[in-house]
Amino acid sequence: MKMKNRVISIIRLFHVDSAMWKSVADKISLFFVKEKVSPLLPRTNGNGSRLIEICAMSSYEALRSLSTSDQGLKISQVELLQEEFGPNEISRGKRISFLSEILRRFKNPLVILLLIISVVSLIMGDLKSTSVVGGMILISVFLAYFQETRSNRAVEKLQALVQTNSNVIREGKEMEIPMSELVPGDILLLEAGALIPADIRLISAKDFYIHQSALTGESMPVEKNAGPCSMAGKGILELQDACFMGSSVLSGTAKGVVVNTGSRTYFGSLSKSLASQRGLTSFDRGIAGFTWLMIRFMFVMVCVVFFIIGLTKGNWMEALMFGLAVAVGLTPEMLPMIVTVNLAKGARAMSKKKVIVKRLNSIQNFGAIDILCTDKTGTITQDRVVLERYVDVTNRESDDVLRYAYMNSYYQTGLRNLLDRAILSHTEFEVERSCRKVDEIPFDFSRKRMSVVVEYEGDHVLICKGAVEEVYKVCRYYQVDDEIHPLIDMIKYDLMEEYQSLSEDGFRVLAVAYREFPESKEIFSVEDESELILLGYIAFFDPPKDSAVVALQNLSRMGVSVKILTGDNELVAKKVCRDVGIPSESLLTGEQLQRATPNQLEDWVETTTIFARLSPSQKEEIIQALQRRGHVVGFLGDGINDTLAMKKADVGISVDTAVDVAKESSDIVLLEKSLHVLEDGIEEGRKVFGNIIKYIRMGASSNFGNMFSVVGGSYFLPFLPMAPIQILLNNLLYDISQVGIPTDKVDPEFTETPRKWNIGNIKKFMIMIGPMSSIFDYATYFLMLFFFKCHQFVKPNILPEMKVYYENLFHTGWFVESILTQTMIVHIIRTRKIPFFQGAASPGLLITTFLVMAIGAFLPYSPFAETFGFVPLPAVYWLWIFGFLLTYAVLTHTVKVWFFNKYGVD
Repeated sequence: MKMKNRVISIIRLFHVDSAMWKSVADKISLFFVKEKVSPLLPRTNGNGSRLIEICAMSSYEALRSLSTSDQGLKISQVELLQEEFGPNEISRGKRISFLSEILRRFKNPLVILLLIISVVSLIMGDLKSTSVVGGMILISVFLAYFQETRSNRAVEKLQALVQTNSNVIREGKEMEIPMSELVPGDILLLEAGALIPADIRLISAKDFYIHQSALTGESMPVEKNAGPCSMAGKGILELQDACFMGSSVLSGTAKGVVVNTGSRTYFGSLSKSLASQRGLTSFDRGIAGFTWLMIRFMFVMVCVVFFIIGLTKGNWMEALMFGLAVAVGLTPEMLPMIVTVNLAKGARAMSKKKVIVKRLNSIQNFGAIDILCTDKTGTITQDRVVLERYVDVTNRESDDVLRYAYMNSYYQTGLRNLLDRAILSHTEFEVERSCRKVDEIPFDFSRKRMSVVVEYEGDHVLICKGAVEEVYKVCRYYQVDDEIHPLIDMIKYDLMEEYQSLSEDGFRVLAVAYREFPESKEIFSVEDESELILLGYIAFFDPPKDSAVVALQNLSRMGVSVKILTGDNELVAKKVCRDVGIPSESLLTGEQLQRATPNQLEDWVETTTIFARLSPSQKEEIIQALQRRGHVVGFLGDGINDTLAMKKADVGISVDTAVDVAKESSDIVLLEKSLHVLEDGIEEGRKVFGNIIKYIRMGASSNFGNMFSVVGGSYFLPFLPMAPIQILLNNLLYDISQVGIPTDKVDPEFTETPRKWNIGNIKKFMIMIGPMSSIFDYATYFLMLFFFKCHQFVKPNILPEMKVYYENLFHTGWFVESILTQTMIVHIIRTRKIPFFQGAASPGLLITTFLVMAIGAFLPYSPFAETFGFVPLPAVYWLWIFGFLLTYAVLTHTVKVWFFNKYGVD
């Protein structure tokens, strides 16, 4: 039962719907019970859970059982193990066969609908309709397959640029290798910020804390050590000397031996069952919303047409065939292909602008961002921290402060940040000669400080370095020259003025404090960070980027507000933001946010631009509050403390130089940490969305108008407005004309503001623009009936062959007018500007549309005319159609401009 509950908790991580949780958990837990095998291990020896056995061994025995040593594997061993176990990759949905992929695409509701229509047509003996619908299905399915296959290969190549590496020891040498090349027996080196890349058994650890919320749902860090651990009374994830793929290192260092890789890991065993289950993005919901809108509309229209024709013409079989043809005409079967090609084209274009897309569907969200949350370091500053000042509490330069800060940074084993590197590069002390490291109390994001303990001048000296406010909390004394004084509140306020003075000048300030202990004390903990002596401050400066002001202005022009979410103090944040033009009047700190109610938080995040001294969870809370207010939020981060916010944001954005766990949590990876690169990516995302919306608007309005014409014509005409086979052919040709949309240009005005899915706006556009085509359809009806005498069809003494001729002439006239107008209107709808004269379409779209118009005009005179029921049209017909096209274009453009001015483009 414990195993089953744990499996359920892991499944919740993947957002699988609740109906699936229990069944999947039952299968997985039942498998473990039946086989009596840990989910962590390959079932190679049949002796049960090998990892549990290894965790119960000493480090030496564990290494020996895996045929390795603390010097790592030999290269010859690695090659054999790679051949046996394969790459260290979890199941992400196996690359399925060609046949399976094609069958998967046939499950699309639009394709299923066409298949049903095709089968019914075949049963009723209408082979022509069956062939045309079948051709539409094949074009939709296979074109989408080949385009997506090509796109996926391109995206895989791009994602290969963002590679997560691991540090290992092989043949006694430390080296960095791609995570996918790890094999069982590899000796792995871990430090703060690293991902756990496999299931491992620790062989040494120092102050080692990990996050394994991805496996347990528990947000609190877990301490791990290298001592042997028994399984008695514990769950698998509670093994103190085991770490599992999917976890990440919070602090400390460790060395471990890889036991399981890839799908044999705990995480991988579940991924095989859940790889295909993903939460829907706003993009997915928008596409689904449009699809079902069209299906509902189609169902209503087909029923209406069916009953009108059946009741007025008395031929119910003919009514059914015509109704099925109408259903095909209303089906946007090319939508999956258009979407896939647009997204893939966008990913390729974004890669040229140093933006790598890890998840295709995130492109639309990227373009929809209206608020970007980011830290200031490296985005609006140069990410080039220089140690400028090292002073005592009276603001006088102090070599003691520099020396103690240097020893702290030199001996710490966690993730060295920019400040540590700035200290170590500023000067060089022979610390190895004068002192010896005793212990370390690693940094964490709640204390915001870290300490090392060294043996120095006969004592064990705890040297603490960190955020000034946090260091002050554990100080009881302060030192000036060689004199030590009590740190009473009145003095504390005076000393804080020096710190504030430095901060207001734009310096990033850390406090340095110490405490001496007797040599007999060897083990230290956080509790020993008390009664410290405040020694002084070290001050750093990270100047703003020269390009930051322009980039921020451009983002603002694009409708993207930038909010700074930083762990730094408010004084530094304010100074930097002021220098680059970000409004600094509205600022909140983490302490203020802690006291806020949910409603207050939502109000504050709307008006506040700078948030300082934040914890990782507070960043996540700010993102959620903005989303509740209807914003699409992007979060740009590169550190361990950014991963929660990145996962919660609509688009998680990282950089190639980020820590592993940040890159893995992101949807988008920038190859350069720059707001200019981000600006280019947002613009490209909007272009992609713009072309998708073009197809949707064109298809919806065109189909809506055509069906108005069909309903009216079905009622008052003495025959069908168009033969079923002609409706199918018309729809096929129109779909072909749309293939060029992904290559089309997008109006620069469209990319100036964020774009979101708005089904209501699409409905309004469909209702306003669709009837425009019906006006000219009815004009064509009356032209054919009275100018070209097709009304003689109803005369009682007319010859049968003339009756057929007039019916075919009417069908031909409306077919040609319909295909020409709805194809030409693509160029009207695709832009807000005057078509052809301002912002012409791309060559690809021009070719596909004019080619289809030429085919439509040629068909009545072609060898296929009789097959489809066409007859040659009189020459004067083309003068009328030219007038219709010109008038239609002017009228539709006028209504379009009015619509966009009144309702906007989205």
